[in-house]
Amino acid sequence: MFELIKKDKKTKRRVGILEIRNGDINTPVFMPIATKGAVKSLAPEELKSLGADLVLGNTYHLWLRPGTEIIKKAGDLHGFMNWPGPILTDSGGYQVFSLGAKTGAGLVKISDKGVEFRDPIDGKKYFLTPEKSIEIQLALGSDIIMVLDECPPYPASREQVEKAVARTTAWAKGCKKYFEKKVGPNPPTPLLKGGEGGLKKNSVKINRPLLFGIVQGGIYKDLRERSARELLAIGFDGYAIGGVAVGEPRKYLKTVLDAVLPLLPQDKPRYLMGLGRPEEIVAAVNAGIDMFDCVIPTREARHGKLYCVKSRQLSAKNSFYETLQITNAKFAKDFLPIDKNCACYTCQNYSRAYLHHLFKVGEPLSLRLATIHNLRFYLGLMEELRK
Repeated sequence: MFELIKKDKKTKRRVGILEIRNGDINTPVFMPIATKGAVKSLAPEELKSLGADLVLGNTYHLWLRPGTEIIKKAGDLHGFMNWPGPILTDSGGYQVFSLGAKTGAGLVKISDKGVEFRDPIDGKKYFLTPEKSIEIQLALGSDIIMVLDECPPYPASREQVEKAVARTTAWAKGCKKYFEKKVGPNPPTPLLKGGEGGLKKNSVKINRPLLFGIVQGGIYKDLRERSARELLAIGFDGYAIGGVAVGEPRKYLKTVLDAVLPLLPQDKPRYLMGLGRPEEIVAAVNAGIDMFDCVIPTREARHGKLYCVKSRQLSAKNSFYETLQITNAKFAKDFLPIDKNCACYTCQNYSRAYLHHLFKVGEPLSLRLATIHNLRFYLGLMEELRK
């Protein structure tokens, strides 16, 4: 399922291949966010042309609208959104907990069995259990399925986080039990064997989705270690680190990675959820992370904030790139491309002045052109990190 190709001698950076039933993924990898079955303003063929291999769908939103029955009529989410590549879906838990944080406890009730909540649009009541989360993701045809976890928002007391870790472990067990009931046990791990020409990998076709556990524990080192060990005892195809982009000061990121990464197996992919800025991704890749998702490139594109390469010397500081706020008046007569060294469709065909104009008059094309550029910047960053 995961083949480690190379490790950097100076850092803990890893280059690998994640084998998925809908195609192999080169890691480290960045996943564009297709929240409701689409990356905002882009068509699937545009994503592929930018170099995207894997996208992230949002279980909570797709469950509520249009619903799994509609999506299943198209076969699955791949067919519904016409995306030929692999899809990772989250569990839906984070969105439910965020709903509670935004609206108060009235709409969300958490118990050991699951989470009861009301749709903020029509008031309809739902109950999300570990088993229901897996059932939804299987119906969506996800290639990588995430277990349901409890992600307490920062700041949270140690007692709150400790309870969340215990619940996350219990829910992870329920998720795996239901998952294996529906799709069977873990597939065989590809092996390396000797032969003419050196080591060769046995051909093992992955014919079922992968299931990832999620390490929680907040900013507490011992709770992070406990969560990781408990998930390892259950056994998953990959391991994610959650709760690092829900309000915690970024100074705690190193603490969390230092606590968790030494415990995770070398032959399983590691996914840092919801992060981050380019320099944070570089730092996390250097620490040994393989997979990322974040709304930053697409969300900031829609607000006219565009990323440009300053240097190919990547670092954990933001010195290797700069951002342009294209709505600023200074760009009204600037006929340079956003980034003269960028080969994306936007930079090859349009000027800063034109983008400035589109944003100022509220032309929807501005969102598409800016998103194309920012995603190409992020996907290009991953290509550099794989070199």
